[in-house]
Amino acid sequence: MEYVDIHSISELHAFYRYEKPTHPLITIIDWAKVDRSQRKKGDIFYRLNMYSVSCKKFKGEFKYGRSTYDFSEGSLIFTAPHQALQPDPSFEVREGWALYIHPDFLNASKKGAALTGLSFFGYDTNEALHISDGEKNILEECLNNIQREIVQNMDSHTYNLMLTNLELFFGYCTRFYERQFLTRVKVSNDTLENFERLLNEYFAQDTLIETGLPDVKYFSSRLNLSSNYLSDLLSKYTGKSTQEHIHLKMIEKAKSLLWSSEMAISEIAYHLGFEHPSHFTKLFKSKTGKSPKEFRHPN
Repeated sequence: MEYVDIHSISELHAFYRYEKPTHPLITIIDWAKVDRSQRKKGDIFYRLNMYSVSCKKFKGEFKYGRSTYDFSEGSLIFTAPHQALQPDPSFEVREGWALYIHPDFLNASKKGAALTGLSFFGYDTNEALHISDGEKNILEECLNNIQREIVQNMDSHTYNLMLTNLELFFGYCTRFYERQFLTRVKVSNDTLENFERLLNEYFAQDTLIETGLPDVKYFSSRLNLSSNYLSDLLSKYTGKSTQEHIHLKMIEKAKSLLWSSEMAISEIAYHLGFEHPSHFTKLFKSKTGKSPKEFRHPN
């Protein structure tokens, strides 16, 4: 296995055997113009030090982390810096585009840095955004505005105008993802039901001393989803993140033990997987407004 690291926009253009970049920190690639004739063969993963959004129509599979994904027309995939990507040897791009943004471009301002926290940069490829032709046209209008700024001479307005269009672009992506959560109702409902089942099964254990409190990754891996996607899905349908659901289920069990047992509060804390009883007391009070002692003896 070999890893190829691409650190800059200029290295990316050279790798694609593409025309020289006009801007050092942001570029839009036309997949029809990419030359893959000199691409190395073998078990090779590519890691890019940049954020990307790709819209492709191609033949072949694409490996992303441990998953293999087959793009369909109108699918967008988002990646963050240093994520490992591997195209299949039969990979053949027919058409499409990709937006690449170096972290230095976004981190140059607070507004730009805020975009690096968008949750879908942490989604897996099987959680791609599927867009209609109309939605694709909207996104491409934003890209056209960015491209116009890229190719003309930079002035004091260039960065802000590009950033404004990036905010608009990602704002539409956020809207379209929320629409996708709602339109794929059966898939979403099945996921919610399976999550609730896993949550109940985990807290049905007699004690969590050995296993501890579950984390978000435990449930996302069991559901074959990324942590970001699961939390966004839950937030959209229930108004609460994965972590909030875990804490609420823990509080339910804590209340039951406080009501129905004579266990000391420190015992209950250990029983629920807390290494330090003070952490349990702090979390319980933040969720209920009362300490475990006050809850057990309200008077």
